[in-house]
Amino acid sequence: MTIRLGLGLPQMRQYDLGKDVPDVARDLERVGYDSLWVFERALFPEPATQGLYGIEGLPWPDSYRHVADPLVTLTLAATATERAELGSSVLVAPLHLPFQLAKALASLDAASGGRVVAGFGTGWSLDEYAATGVRPIKERGRVLDEVIDVCRAVWGPDPVRYTGRITTIDSAAVGPKPARPIPVMLAAASRRAQERLVDRADGWLPVGAGVEQIASQWRTLRELAAERGRTEPIRTVLRANARLTAKPVEGTGRAAFHGSTDQLVEDLLAHAEIGMEEICVDLQSSARNAAELTDIATELYEKARAAGV
Repeated sequence: MTIRLGLGLPQMRQYDLGKDVPDVARDLERVGYDSLWVFERALFPEPATQGLYGIEGLPWPDSYRHVADPLVTLTLAATATERAELGSSVLVAPLHLPFQLAKALASLDAASGGRVVAGFGTGWSLDEYAATGVRPIKERGRVLDEVIDVCRAVWGPDPVRYTGRITTIDSAAVGPKPARPIPVMLAAASRRAQERLVDRADGWLPVGAGVEQIASQWRTLRELAAERGRTEPIRTVLRANARLTAKPVEGTGRAAFHGSTDQLVEDLLAHAEIGMEEICVDLQSSARNAAELTDIATELYEKARAAGV
């Protein structure tokens, strides 16, 4: 049942971006991690105009006050590693101009020797869209579609031609090209988003919310793929936003990926059993500095492999 294990790179306030990202990436690639991941949080509104994930009354975590740019973070990791994949879970695609994002990802893939995984989502923050959104938030699905279209065009052969709502490329050479076709993966919760994933993407980026819920979503996605005639496999990378505790968390109501390292291993096993091929564990909120993050991640990796994950 051995699965691929990934790690969330340090992007938050307690880390030294220029030093800690390459150091952690290098050290944990050596430990054995298969992939390194980033997420995107553009800003922290004060006062918040909406709750976390758009849920009224749900506070934003304080750690979101300082989140380093995801593409800069991945570039720093790329310079320090040789083997690990470099992924985003997720980039909020409609906060980026499609052509610029496509070219940046192609350049990073070329520089890293073909290791980029482009994970996209549509986001939910009204404040982030007000600050940097390409189009109003109500058009986020259309913008994501155009981002995917432009990426496919820019990453493909020259001359590149594309005409969309945001982007026009009459006929141009655009380089560098990716070292290999970059996988596009999507976060998808709604029916429309799942259809987009089945029809247009290489894989799925769920967020750990309990084994039963993920198993149900995965079953629904496979059924939809069969209905729409998809024959290619759907790659899965689960994001586990872990909350590490020094002692085991007692009780039957323990949240997924919340507890001791032994309990995190149990959660990894449970999600592997329902068919998740790869799990990205983000431990950065549980560590005070890069040394502690490296120690925790090493312990988790060794325990997971010893348990057969």
